[in-house]
Amino acid sequence: MSVLYSKNNNVLVFPYGIISTGVFVYLLNEWNLVGDMIINVYYFIMSIYGWYIWTRSDENRGVTPISRTTSKEWMKSSAIFISSGIFVYFIYWKFDRFENWVSYLDILTTSIAFAGMWLMALRKIEYWLVLLVANIISVPLYLYKGYGLTALLFIFLSIIACLGYQEWKKYLDKEPLAA
Repeated sequence: MSVLYSKNNNVLVFPYGIISTGVFVYLLNEWNLVGDMIINVYYFIMSIYGWYIWTRSDENRGVTPISRTTSKEWMKSSAIFISSGIFVYFIYWKFDRFENWVSYLDILTTSIAFAGMWLMALRKIEYWLVLLVANIISVPLYLYKGYGLTALLFIFLSIIACLGYQEWKKYLDKEPLAA
């Protein structure tokens, strides 16, 4: 539900996101996917932040509009990507949770998702492209772990990411040009 509300540019993405992250934190801990579990804790926090950003009043437009990511925001996204990758690697190492290449793939998708969720909270259209990359990488990860239904979920989320980008682009194209 959360991703569908996001696709439709609806603030209800956040309360539904808060509920779904709680469920996934439990499941991902059971499946030994520490990185994805940490993503969901982060999503919970970013859902609160995003809810605030999306509903914050802007003097000219009423709400925070969909916009393109600036070079400064890309730098911040890159810093989030790198720092979250280091953090999750440390968690895997500290708690001796490394299995094989799957652990490294989980660290990669976690880092991508951290950066993407930050872009979503800021209502940046490129969020969908970043999300798409993370979702596509996640499909074989879950298939390998034997979680076929979760892999199907990520295929569905990849499709929604494509549709979400197209939908948000319509909103972006309707935004008034700055003077």
